[in-house]
Amino acid sequence: MAIDPESPLLSALEAPAARVLNARGAGAAVLVCEHASRFIPAALHRLGLDDEAAMSHAAWDVGAMELAVELMGALDAPLVHSRVSRLVYDCNRPPEATGAVLARSERFEIPGNQGLSAAHHAQRVRDVYAPFRDLLADVLAGRNDPPLMITIHSFTPVYNGIHRDIDLGILHDTDDRAARALLGKASPCRLRVALNQPYSAHDGVTHTLREHGVRNGLHNVMLEVRNDLIDTPAGVNRIAGLLSPMLAELVAELTPEAASS
Repeated sequence: MAIDPESPLLSALEAPAARVLNARGAGAAVLVCEHASRFIPAALHRLGLDDEAAMSHAAWDVGAMELAVELMGALDAPLVHSRVSRLVYDCNRPPEATGAVLARSERFEIPGNQGLSAAHHAQRVRDVYAPFRDLLADVLAGRNDPPLMITIHSFTPVYNGIHRDIDLGILHDTDDRAARALLGKASPCRLRVALNQPYSAHDGVTHTLREHGVRNGLHNVMLEVRNDLIDTPAGVNRIAGLLSPMLAELVAELTPEAASS
């Protein structure tokens, strides 16, 4: 069924495309979860995906939202999250990026994204990316002091047949201060931790850091947690318990004066 690119992609019942939780949190961090949901608007007819693909890590970052919510409570931080699957539009990619709307994700074909017209791509940008981008910008700008921005992601233990031998990745864009400071605090956490693994800025995964952190002079860092560590409530609780003290210490160190230096 054809979709009118001039019409809203999300119905009134499905909107908004992005939300903020704990908007009045008093902590000095802002959390972000771009890949929080596997929701696909009804107008897109599940993008032609079967159940396996629609529920897979390709559609969202498994466990990332649950972990972000736990960290939100621990840090008393606002949490900005997308409510739409990254297969509709990846909010961690700019509109011009080839990875913003994927026709294939690892082993899954995405029929509803194949042969996408410029008008329909613009519709996804307008109705999914722009609300997320604008909400995050507003939340950051509304803080009394410059916050530390922390984005929360998860990754699969195996990707394209390659086993990944880390539990936690700490990523940065051109500003590496927060990432390196956090790496220095990670040794007691009993996780296998690496800088810029399993991705790095060269893979195009640091758009949010660059757009909202680096551009505004804010300290920023991206966390990637292996998804089988956070795919159950017990796992989320364990990892949140390990990360919370490290992040709280990092937030305490990165004062507004340091953020503006």
